[in-house]
Amino acid sequence: MVKLNKSSLPSHPYILLLISILSVSISSIMIKFSDTPTSVAGMYRLFISVIIMFAFVPWKMLRSSEMNKKDWSIVILAGLFLGLHFLFWMESLAYTSVASSMVILSLQPLFVMIGSYFLFKEQANLLTLFCLIVALFGSIIIAWGDIGISREALIGDGLSLIGTLFVSAYLLAGQKVSRKIDANVYSIIVFFMGGTVMLVYNLLNNFSLVDYDSSEWTYFLLLAIIPTIFGQYIFNLLLKSIGATTVSVGIIGEPVLAIILAYLLLGETITFFQFLGGMITLIGMGMYFWSKSLKYNVQNSN
Repeated sequence: MVKLNKSSLPSHPYILLLISILSVSISSIMIKFSDTPTSVAGMYRLFISVIIMFAFVPWKMLRSSEMNKKDWSIVILAGLFLGLHFLFWMESLAYTSVASSMVILSLQPLFVMIGSYFLFKEQANLLTLFCLIVALFGSIIIAWGDIGISREALIGDGLSLIGTLFVSAYLLAGQKVSRKIDANVYSIIVFFMGGTVMLVYNLLNNFSLVDYDSSEWTYFLLLAIIPTIFGQYIFNLLLKSIGATTVSVGIIGEPVLAIILAYLLLGETITFFQFLGGMITLIGMGMYFWSKSLKYNVQNSN
């Protein structure tokens, strides 16, 4: 896990963003494949990631860190937010479909944009707002088929919404300290704190922590490597260079990819609304990143 900064990122950090989106998109599919309690899977997902990343952390850099007590408190709080996000979102998959849960998760750019305005005084221009509205409109169309299906689906949608609020707060907290702390160090701390949240939950609910066969442990390892290290870690890495709002807009594409994977791997059907909404979402995202890419090229050519 080599430390990367803005100068060492690809000419387009959006290449990394695409890799991370592809990686996290598979997490909901992997969760559906397993009978393990979602909170146990989430706990091991984060703890195993910490173990893998630990050897690659430049701990000596902490001595020259500009972090103060308030900043460290934000890091700890971010870890709690991440743990609560996983707890609520992963649990939502037990009640509602992959499509519905992921679409609600795609509302996070709206929450992040509002938070960025109040915390960082970031103002979105009309083009950015238009692109975001188009992408969100597509997400709403995708979710249309799940509205009012059952009481369980509504419970799942509510859990997903709470998880979305927590992950939005997590991204904003990460951007707040991203210029003061190495992304590797930050990720290890927040992953450990997030895993601890779920450990406490598992103990309170008397879930088994070790009574799983080898296939489940392989599943835990894959969850750690693919959606966590190649997904969540890269998100943390990009907060410094492109900001929480852009990262969260990229995640809007996750539902579309998850729906395709659910169709291919789980046999879930793709409705007309999901297809139409997915196309609209991708168009909105494409316009957003096209405008951001042009701005990024101009800034780096000066």
